[in-house]
Amino acid sequence: MNNKPTPTGEYKVGTLTFSLYGDRSIACRVFYPINKDADKGLKKPRYMSREICKGLRKTMLMPINYNKIEKQGGNFMECFENAPHIEGQKFPLIVFSHGAGSYRESNSFMCIDIASHGYVVLCIAHPGVAACVEYDNGTYEYAVKNLTLKTYRPFFKGVMGISKFMKEEGTDEELAVKFDEFQKTYCGFLRENLILWMEDSRRAVAYAEENLNHMIDFDKGIGVTGHSFGGITAYSLCQNDPKFTCGINLDCLTIGDYDGKILDKPFMQISCEANLRTQTRVFLDHTKPVYGIVMKDMEHHGLSDLKFAVSAKKLVGTLPPEVAHENLCKCHLEFFDAYLKGIKDRPELKDNGAITVKVY
Repeated sequence: MNNKPTPTGEYKVGTLTFSLYGDRSIACRVFYPINKDADKGLKKPRYMSREICKGLRKTMLMPINYNKIEKQGGNFMECFENAPHIEGQKFPLIVFSHGAGSYRESNSFMCIDIASHGYVVLCIAHPGVAACVEYDNGTYEYAVKNLTLKTYRPFFKGVMGISKFMKEEGTDEELAVKFDEFQKTYCGFLRENLILWMEDSRRAVAYAEENLNHMIDFDKGIGVTGHSFGGITAYSLCQNDPKFTCGINLDCLTIGDYDGKILDKPFMQISCEANLRTQTRVFLDHTKPVYGIVMKDMEHHGLSDLKFAVSAKKLVGTLPPEVAHENLCKCHLEFFDAYLKGIKDRPELKDNGAITVKVY
């Protein structure tokens, strides 16, 4: 991980973790702005643990070798454990959720960069569907057995169905109706877990409201983003919870029940070209701006940190990792600067060699 990006904002970044235990436990990591001299004598946290690498090999068949990563050096994040927060200053909160089969720090490079620009970013590990959840008491929990086979039920009919759907043509409205029929038929497991992930997010926010209010400004609401299944969790929270005032979906199918619902909050859909047909629901039935960003030469896992760790282009795409990272961060910062901080009227985003931009 020696090629990992460094934060570009005016602040250095601190980090802390907390776990909430119960019938369904969750583990959270927080990234937050710190002063430039607040890191003295502090350690940088490990980026990937042995358990995370093992979990990713199981859920995603990722060729990630923990011993090799450790030997190469650089297995740490560009932030500092339990650094003192900035006294008397509060920052807006953004909640991040990883994808199915992934892990809490899956987009930590992006989240750290966002935090360096004056945000608190709360990342949640969702049990059962995460590759591995690491709790603060030293225990850990791998994904449920046969997670991939549970994605669609029945699995092979679902795979054939989604493969066929990827070739469908039609308007945004027509594709949304067809995909809605598909997900109601084959995506029962995901629909059940969406409800759980939304509740995980609410629990994590409740903890932050009680214990982290000294560093978080809640006055303008809460932003939310996520990769893959975490992205549709972001969309569903914006649709169903008034605390979440704007959000971003990083390339997830539009799972969930949205019949008759109108989104009254700004939203951004960031997609790979291949998956755009499954995500058109986001562009319909809304009263505030919705942004459609398509990343060129990108595959689904390239929208996470894995683009820096995995060389398989079929998984992460051919867009250079540093270019993809720069554009992902810019999209997030432009969007949340406009609709969470309120320091500009609208995101300043234009087509370039990596992205195309459309406003709905």
